[in-house]
Amino acid sequence: MADPSTYRPAPGTIPDSPGVYRFHDGDGRVIYVGKAKSLRSRLSSYFADLSALHPRTRHMVTTATGVRWTVVNTEVEALQLEYSWIKEFDPRFNVRYRDDKSYPVLAVTLHEEFPRLHVYRGPRRKGVRYFGPYAHAWAIRETLDTLLRVFPARTCSNGVFKRHAQMGRPCLLGYIDKCSAPCVGRVEADEHRRIVEEFCDFLSGRTDTMMRRLRERMEQASEELDFERAARLRDDLEALRRAMEKQAVVLGDGTDADVAAFAEDELAASVQVFHVRGGRVRGQRGWVIDKVERTETSELVEQFLTQFYGEQAALADQADAGGTPVPREVLVPELPEDSEAVAQWLGRLRGSKVGLRVPQRGDKRTLLETVRSNAQEAFKQYKLRRAGDISARSAALQELQEALALDSAPLRIECVDVSHVQGSDVVASLVVFEDGVARKSEYRRFSVRGGADGGDTAAIAEVVRRRFNRYLREAGAGPESPEPTPPRVRPDATTVVESVTASERRHADDPVTVREETASEGDGSSGDEPPPGVDPETGKPRKFAYPPNLLVVDGGAPQANAAADELAELGITDVAVIGLAKRLEEVWLPAEPEPLVLSRTSEALYLLQRVRDEAHRFAVAYHRKQRSKRMTDSELDSVPGLGQVKKKALLKHFGSLRKIRAATIEEISAVPGFGRRTAEAVHGALSGGGETDAASDAAETVNESSDVAGPRGRAISGTVAEPGESARDSGPGTTRDDEATAGG
Repeated sequence: MADPSTYRPAPGTIPDSPGVYRFHDGDGRVIYVGKAKSLRSRLSSYFADLSALHPRTRHMVTTATGVRWTVVNTEVEALQLEYSWIKEFDPRFNVRYRDDKSYPVLAVTLHEEFPRLHVYRGPRRKGVRYFGPYAHAWAIRETLDTLLRVFPARTCSNGVFKRHAQMGRPCLLGYIDKCSAPCVGRVEADEHRRIVEEFCDFLSGRTDTMMRRLRERMEQASEELDFERAARLRDDLEALRRAMEKQAVVLGDGTDADVAAFAEDELAASVQVFHVRGGRVRGQRGWVIDKVERTETSELVEQFLTQFYGEQAALADQADAGGTPVPREVLVPELPEDSEAVAQWLGRLRGSKVGLRVPQRGDKRTLLETVRSNAQEAFKQYKLRRAGDISARSAALQELQEALALDSAPLRIECVDVSHVQGSDVVASLVVFEDGVARKSEYRRFSVRGGADGGDTAAIAEVVRRRFNRYLREAGAGPESPEPTPPRVRPDATTVVESVTASERRHADDPVTVREETASEGDGSSGDEPPPGVDPETGKPRKFAYPPNLLVVDGGAPQANAAADELAELGITDVAVIGLAKRLEEVWLPAEPEPLVLSRTSEALYLLQRVRDEAHRFAVAYHRKQRSKRMTDSELDSVPGLGQVKKKALLKHFGSLRKIRAATIEEISAVPGFGRRTAEAVHGALSGGGETDAASDAAETVNESSDVAGPRGRAISGTVAEPGESARDSGPGTTRDDEATAGG
């Protein structure tokens, strides 16, 4: 732990102006970002009396080795810069109101020719509109089942859609009129899109318009003596009423508002939000966060509003979600200290005025109390569930330190695991745990270059060598680099900070003018040299710049010895290495003839098992992706000038690789988009006919229906992604040592 007095800036050097400050550790990582109306007053409070600080604040101050600040002109600029830096640096001591991917939402894939409706969990995607979140997936399915009789839109995956299009028969939902069956041409693309848009309008709160339209159609059908159609429309009206009854009217004036409430103690706080659209509760979500400082409710409200709506605006901009994520009104239990600045910032995100107020009476006050009750109940459940979690993690790290005779607790643990099937598609994973908790943003995946030669031991040695070679390069680059310019701040005395995202750029009317000031470091220097491991151009930490305290490899003595030998060859002596064998859960230390056996009830063993199992899961997920890609490759990939579109056209026309191989040049030329020259190239490439078995045709059928349903209803092109995998990492791997990053 650092002594804060070694880097404490002199009070006279700190400006008495509004601004944003950031604490960093010895490796240059930003660990906390905050803002203040007076930088001098706020920063001085961190160094006045350590014993009076909040426990997490004290931990942060003693972990840091320096502090820097940026002066801004107004509170709105401070809000914008604070949010940008928290998003940029992901400081470990800051509260992050991340979009919670565990909440299910109803997704509408508007970017597809025939949009589909499905339950979804995961990151937002471009061209998809989302409704929710909902507390339970069954609630979405129940509502969807009711509404499909009125809005018979497609709900199937791309693979199912293509299969029924080839068969010429709709699925069961098409036969019972809960799908308009666009797969067989029962409706055109424009008509199907109109159905989907009406569905979106209904869920967006325009229910009265839809009900009135259906009632008019029913009356018209009755006047025309078309009683069968009138009865069908009557049933549709009843179905819509049933769907609306499940969403009770809480605000009779049709208000669009978000209602947020908090339950808290000295160490943590629970946040609950109800999303009210058209007077009805359309979604609910909640978080429990650890407090970093002694925070008043008004400060919690400000942190929540900036973090939550900033993140939502960025997601909406990326996903074309339709509509703004910021409602016309936000109801909170207490106003922030500078409520006008916060409301102005929210108005920029929305593009129009946003009301930020505390309801005093009536329906809105009653709803706020309901949300507060939900927050209190969630907080109670959290404390019951997590009562022993922090102490258990601390005990596990302490036990590891004692059992392995380490100088300090292993706050950063990395684990390597290898995955392959009989030597094919050899890949490896590297997972990171900090303070006993997985840090998924720092996971890495490796395509093992040595293949199966030497088995798992050689593969682990290769991964360790690549990982720590990169560490030595990244860490060694720091002292030779100039002072890092803060992200999006030009190095002159008065500079302009550009907004981080396109959405912020769109909503920011005025540039943010700042001045960058640097506190003296612990050694008394002016801080002209960046800390090791920090990119001098971006100011961001390099990917492999920080070594672990403990390196765990999946395996026994051979694997542990191989990893230790690689570290010794690189001259790295401050990283402890162990191997964890699966069969008896034995801990192997390098060069030790006998394993270390931890108690079966040991918290240290539980932690090592979690780390090892997570590395195994991540490695297997990557291996399956690589193997699936290899299995779906075919002879068509070698045809020059034949892209994915033409491959799919061929497979759709002929049905399998075997039939394409048997086709003549004239038959191939008859496929739309194929000329004679391309047909000759295809015929020439396949005339040799390597694969003729059913497995080849099966592989091509998979490739043809490349969009399949992923876990939790997620559509992923080509392969099924495992939970925890990032859908963007669909390639065979990269040529860089860091390979790929896990989806956070």
